[in-house]
Amino acid sequence: MSRKRSRERQTQKGDKPRELRPQRPPMRGWLGRGRGYSNYVQQASEWRGTTVQVCGMWPFAIGTGTPMVGVPLGRHIHTGATLCCDPISWFQRAKLISNPSTFVLGRPGLGKSTIVRRMATGLAGFGVMPLVLGDLKPDYVDLIEALGGQIITLGRGRGYLNILDPGEATEAATHLREAGFEKEAAQVLADAHGRRHTMVSALLTILRSAPPTDREETILDRALKHLDAHHEGVPVLGDLLRVIQEGPLEVRAVALDRGDDTRYKAITENLEASLIGLVGGGRLGETFARPTTNPMRRDAPVVYDVSAIDDSEMDLQAATLLACWSAGFGTINVANALADAGLEPRRHYFVILDELWRVLRAGRGMVDRVDALTRLNRQRGVGMAMISHTMSDLLALSNEEDRMKARGFVERAGMVICGGLPSAEMPQLTAAVPFSRAEQQLLIGWQDPPAWDPRTGRETEPPGRGKFLVKVGGRPGIPVDVQLTSTELSINDTNKLWHERSRVGVRALRTGAGDPA
Repeated sequence: MSRKRSRERQTQKGDKPRELRPQRPPMRGWLGRGRGYSNYVQQASEWRGTTVQVCGMWPFAIGTGTPMVGVPLGRHIHTGATLCCDPISWFQRAKLISNPSTFVLGRPGLGKSTIVRRMATGLAGFGVMPLVLGDLKPDYVDLIEALGGQIITLGRGRGYLNILDPGEATEAATHLREAGFEKEAAQVLADAHGRRHTMVSALLTILRSAPPTDREETILDRALKHLDAHHEGVPVLGDLLRVIQEGPLEVRAVALDRGDDTRYKAITENLEASLIGLVGGGRLGETFARPTTNPMRRDAPVVYDVSAIDDSEMDLQAATLLACWSAGFGTINVANALADAGLEPRRHYFVILDELWRVLRAGRGMVDRVDALTRLNRQRGVGMAMISHTMSDLLALSNEEDRMKARGFVERAGMVICGGLPSAEMPQLTAAVPFSRAEQQLLIGWQDPPAWDPRTGRETEPPGRGKFLVKVGGRPGIPVDVQLTSTELSINDTNKLWHERSRVGVRALRTGAGDPA
């Protein structure tokens, strides 16, 4: 058919010839001067909405690809989608993890405490109680104060925590007996006894840099039971020392003194000397040898402020953190026992264990002590966040068995959240949790130092500040950027002393005071 006849037939049908039809421009526009050609195609605008709002926009609607259950943590670095994430919501509601715990790793100054504070703030809105069992900087005091919680200050001359104080266990056991729960009351008292025994052994381990012997452990156990049966009120370490010095029959029986007083004194000499060091204000001071100054509550957010302890006192820091953890978990068990019996409403807790590496390095056997304190049942209603800097901190232990157990803390965590880490950490990290090559390069890039801004004469923000990779098992990690709201900024400043010093310096220059140099 000729082109002329084709045009005639199109005209008869009412169709326009192809030359007269409006043609569709190519993707970059018409080529030529003044015809709108563009070398750069701008990204299409995006809007967010629920499935109910955007369901009619098919096929132009896509899923976000990130979980939306839990605390709003930040935005996906690549897609901008909101990521909601916390160990309790992902375990209880989303069923994404099998253990309500998270382990946070990252170099200092990149926001490890900030991301945990965001989780604690959101969980508090869901009715979960944040418990910060040892704040060394402090990073969480302002947050707990803003939430209307309890602040417990510990340190030399500032506050005391009696490790032999059963806390609310005695009162709770009485309450349970009155309600007819004899078995549950006995379990509460047995748990309190075990925790006190563990704490005394832990303090001796820190003081000696070696765990007590089996015989000494048995002597301590029997001496504590003697105190519970014969001492009125709450005992202190001085009372425990006096029991061992006096040597009651039940204590002598487990010491195997064979009825010889001289033999008994020789057997208990080292134990007596160590307890004198704890009571008499030695390297660990009197922090644990006096009555508790501020008992912990179980119905409000709590933070133990131990920032008054200097970083040079590593042993005292480790012992205080361990004592705070023991007291906190003891309070949780009491609350759960009363809730199981129907005597109190059920409460859920979000426990924050910061600076984990300090305790692990305190002495041989401390990994077992931490493992005994932190190995809580999933049915206990407790979520946990453990924080450290690098895997090297966990694996820098002299004993191979302790190193394997410390790595198990990361392996057993429901989710692992990593900030910027050096490349030397990658083999140790991937041995515990599988990371792809791209994910490793992402973490290495986030740990780069900040650049220098010539306009302001100051360092720019580090490239990895606020950026984290949320990893669950072998699944691909979710890179997220945590941005603080204006309300959070006021309680997330961990450099207040530096700002105060800067303000003082500015005032001095304005008034002409101080040394110009």
